[in-house]
Amino acid sequence: MQFLLAFVVAAPLIGAVAALLPAPPGLKGRSPDQAVLRHGVTVTGVILLATLVLAAGFDHDHPSKMQATTDISWIPALDVRIHLGIDGISLPLLVLTALLTFLCALYSYFKMPAGPSPKAFVALILVLESGTLATFAVLDLILFFLAFEMVLIPMYFLIARWGGAQRQAAAWKFILYTLLGSVVMLLGLLLIGLKSGTFDMVALATDNGRGLTSSVQVIAVLAIGIGLAVKTPMWPLHSWLPDAHTAAPTVGSVLLAGVLLKMGTYGFVRILLPVAPDGMHTFAPYLAAFAVAGIIYGSLACLALARPGSKGDLKRLIAYSSVGHMGFVLLGIASMTPTGVNGALFANIAHGLITGLLFFLVGAVKDRHGTADLDTLAGATGAALYGRAPRLGGLLAFAAIASLGLPGLAGFWGEMLALFGAFDPAEGLSRPAFLTFMSVAAFGTLLTAAYLLIVVRRVCMGATRDEPQPIADVQSYEFAAWTPLAALTVLAGLWPAVLLGLTDPAVQKLLAGGKS
Repeated sequence: MQFLLAFVVAAPLIGAVAALLPAPPGLKGRSPDQAVLRHGVTVTGVILLATLVLAAGFDHDHPSKMQATTDISWIPALDVRIHLGIDGISLPLLVLTALLTFLCALYSYFKMPAGPSPKAFVALILVLESGTLATFAVLDLILFFLAFEMVLIPMYFLIARWGGAQRQAAAWKFILYTLLGSVVMLLGLLLIGLKSGTFDMVALATDNGRGLTSSVQVIAVLAIGIGLAVKTPMWPLHSWLPDAHTAAPTVGSVLLAGVLLKMGTYGFVRILLPVAPDGMHTFAPYLAAFAVAGIIYGSLACLALARPGSKGDLKRLIAYSSVGHMGFVLLGIASMTPTGVNGALFANIAHGLITGLLFFLVGAVKDRHGTADLDTLAGATGAALYGRAPRLGGLLAFAAIASLGLPGLAGFWGEMLALFGAFDPAEGLSRPAFLTFMSVAAFGTLLTAAYLLIVVRRVCMGATRDEPQPIADVQSYEFAAWTPLAALTVLAGLWPAVLLGLTDPAVQKLLAGGKS
């Protein structure tokens, strides 16, 4: 188990280096491009298999215990250690990352985005995977920061070199926002490490802020929280996200929404809640207020884009929906209760599955029609997917109703638990204020249902007799890439205990200061 976790984190980097080398004779296939794309599928498939073996070997009777740990001194002068480990909080995110990266590699093998050399594309995907997996596995503050930053460069190039219109501006906006947030976050991480005398996240969580004064905790939460909020993204630090999603290639959007956004909320749960509880208590009402503002803002922006005549881009609409969905995650964290934090972690996974599927589907619609403009897709010769490509239309409708939180699907449980957490927040937080936040967030669920149903009606319904030519329905490679996400969305919705049984003991221990 110890070796397996280290392998899962490091192997994508080795695979990235190998992707840049010439293919050995006999493995080139029909062309070098095909060989390197096949290499990407193979490496990500091996990582997914290793992650599943790790999950199978995980001690599910003690999910609050750090398992598969590695602890090696790296920089003795600063007491920085190569410390890896997983518990019930990080394991689901590790599996989600490995799954989505493999599905993106598989999809790209058959539908490579237009751009430069596939070698660079595959290498960047693998570096991105390694950085994301490391973020969820490291237990040292400095290593966390390095892994957190490691994903920025590959995502920048994926947008700038393989993206669509306005890709350069979107890529620059993405990198500038996230880098500026990260600089502030680094100052907060250094403050915690220097004041407490250690960068070890397990030791800091066990100490539960007792070695830090309240003023230090407040400053640390403000600094680290800004960096994490940019990556989440929290309103009003979200404006880089719609541009990045609109310009990114399909697989870039899937990884950005399904994996990278989770790094910010994971940092709130893993670092700020246990390490600086007094600081989080101070800022919790403000975090909740920004969260519900994001829920309403994201939903209203989506409604405006879905309105006829607005020339709304479907990828941009799904991006704004992520602002709203991540608002529920932040609201659950701000409640500082086991119920709310469990809801946030569940909503994290659900959002990765559902929004990843949505971006796959929207990318397929754009490939078939040459545009993601809603007015064009809803025109007299528009998509009308139910009649022209019924399986594609059915999958899009399924993903939409999962995203709006239909009971029985994954999107329901996380948002409901986040609202329950806000209904009865942690001791010392203003219950009237959080009841107000809960009510506003609940209204946001109605707005979410409204814009998603409008999208389904405009894209999936309509007459088909005037259409000059048919379009392809779901292809076999698309079916292979999308089916796992749809199946897991149903499984998590019908059997939430699979995920909550992992997260709840770990959350209880985290909030109790390292005591089970």
